[in-house]
Amino acid sequence: MITITNGAKWAARILTTLVILAFVPSGIMKVIHYPTAVEGFRRMGIPEGAIFTLGMVELSCVALYLIPRTTVLGSLLLTGYLGGATLANIINRSDFIHALVVGLFVWAGAWVRIPELQALIPIRKAGEQGLIANS
Repeated sequence: MITITNGAKWAARILTTLVILAFVPSGIMKVIHYPTAVEGFRRMGIPEGAIFTLGMVELSCVALYLIPRTTVLGSLLLTGYLGGATLANIINRSDFIHALVVGLFVWAGAWVRIPELQALIPIRKAGEQGLIANS
């Protein structure tokens, strides 16, 4: 059984807050058709009619990420959302590293919050060997 330490709880809070800070303002700006967001999407060739829907999808994925029972589903959906953002930014030759870093925060936050993910994706300490080395 994996226990969650106080340090891990704080790490989870910090990472989750960073994810909220990345997605919620962005989603709200899309939903309210904030001029900067509309202009950015126009430059990327994304129709204005799609902006509201993208914002609602983004906010829905974040809501799923924040609910403990659906954190993994939210993580998967946010990963797909960020994959689309990365592709759009690469095609338009703009910054795509931001989307990759936010994706790392999404999964790091989920990993710290969910002991089953820690068991599924263990991080080995220096000097530990995996199953292949023991064969």
